[in-house]
Amino acid sequence: MTLRHSDLFIPPDGSDPFINCKLKRKKYADILTRIVETYADGFVLAINNPWGEGKTTFVKMWKQSLMNDGFETLYYNAWENDFEKEVLVALISELSEIEDKPEKEFKDVLEKVLPLLGKVLPSILKHLVKRKLGDEASADIAKAFGDFTSDQLKEVTENYTSRKESIKQFKSSLETFVKKAGDGKPLVFIIDELDRCRPNYAVEVLEQIKHLFSVPGIVFILSIDKIQLGHAVRGVYGNDNIDSKEYLRRFIDVEFVIPKPELKDYFQYLYDYYDFDDFMSSESRRNIRAFNADKEFFFQYVEYFINNDYSLRKIEKLFAHIRLTLRTFKADEYVFPQLIMFISYLKENHNDFYENIKKYNYTLQELVNLLEPILINKLKPDEYNGLKFIVHLEGLFLLFYSNEYLKIKSHLHGNLTRYDETAKKDIITFNSKLNENEELFRAIAFYQQQYDYHSLNLSYVTNRYELMENLQN
Repeated sequence: MTLRHSDLFIPPDGSDPFINCKLKRKKYADILTRIVETYADGFVLAINNPWGEGKTTFVKMWKQSLMNDGFETLYYNAWENDFEKEVLVALISELSEIEDKPEKEFKDVLEKVLPLLGKVLPSILKHLVKRKLGDEASADIAKAFGDFTSDQLKEVTENYTSRKESIKQFKSSLETFVKKAGDGKPLVFIIDELDRCRPNYAVEVLEQIKHLFSVPGIVFILSIDKIQLGHAVRGVYGNDNIDSKEYLRRFIDVEFVIPKPELKDYFQYLYDYYDFDDFMSSESRRNIRAFNADKEFFFQYVEYFINNDYSLRKIEKLFAHIRLTLRTFKADEYVFPQLIMFISYLKENHNDFYENIKKYNYTLQELVNLLEPILINKLKPDEYNGLKFIVHLEGLFLLFYSNEYLKIKSHLHGNLTRYDETAKKDIITFNSKLNENEELFRAIAFYQQQYDYHSLNLSYVTNRYELMENLQN
């Protein structure tokens, strides 16, 4: 198991690129491919999902799918390249990645772009082109630069009429190149991570696409979080009152949101990926009378507490974190994955409550009063079985909490009372829909019979969890 989830393997041999996708997203790629085919003259499509929703993995799989279907497809990670001062140079350089490109037409594109580069030193472009194309093309660019003195370049950039003509000639040469390179199909240019770039760079990419690359035959795919990109737009213009949605509408023709996957499928995938069964089903766990429903209970609690408010990346980190925590326990130690799952939920969503629990600031009754609304707030009125498994979690939690709490209490009052007797005195009412205490005490009794409950300590578990959190971050 690795600390960080590895990128999915995408077969480059023409087989199904989505074969390892557990989120069943191939159908969305197929729909988008049909849109590309239908509007082959070119447009800008935004795939708009929040960070951590798997956009990058999706567009990489879709890229391979498009290539399998005969589309010339480019992938540009804007975030990894926003150190480049000239967006235009970076985008043109990506065109050089096309295999078997029409060389004559590409050289014409390079020559036509020169008057648009303003103050870019010839040596910078020469170096970039040499790295991408080799010595021969580099020599051609050097020759083209020979036709322009620095004064002439400055004059061209400052002359509005000349610049308009230069843009027209560049777009004409680009259109010719795209038509030949695409061989009857649109060229698909994927730009990823634009919302993570420096604001100035992100906005300039949008401007260049709009004003220089909007030619028939190019389809731009922007993989973005529009909210974050909107922040970049407002940052560039220094005005929080700018309508970023309206601004972005100038550049985006079509918008697509990848639907949320079935979370159960994703849970199962992560459970298998991080090999939880290696822990749940180990021989040593069975030898210490481990509760044989660990896996079932773990999935119940994951499905209960994790909802669509969690991004896919956040869920992935949660599974990795829990699995790392489990690895810190010895083979002969009692460990309850469902309890660790609940601790992670409390820490993430009820941090003040969590911190007070860690400090044992609550009496057992106070803990019950505060815990139950959190545990049962999602249950429907008729979900008796759901309530029973929640009661089991509460009983387990109270058992872990009470061992340290009662030690503190006995130190203060000079006596140590057995948990079950003290609990019945301290827990005056159990406020669940059962309207009685017996179900809770049956749950507590179950765990007392199964385990040496005196060894169960909440601080021990929370400390392990937080230690792994620091390591993972």
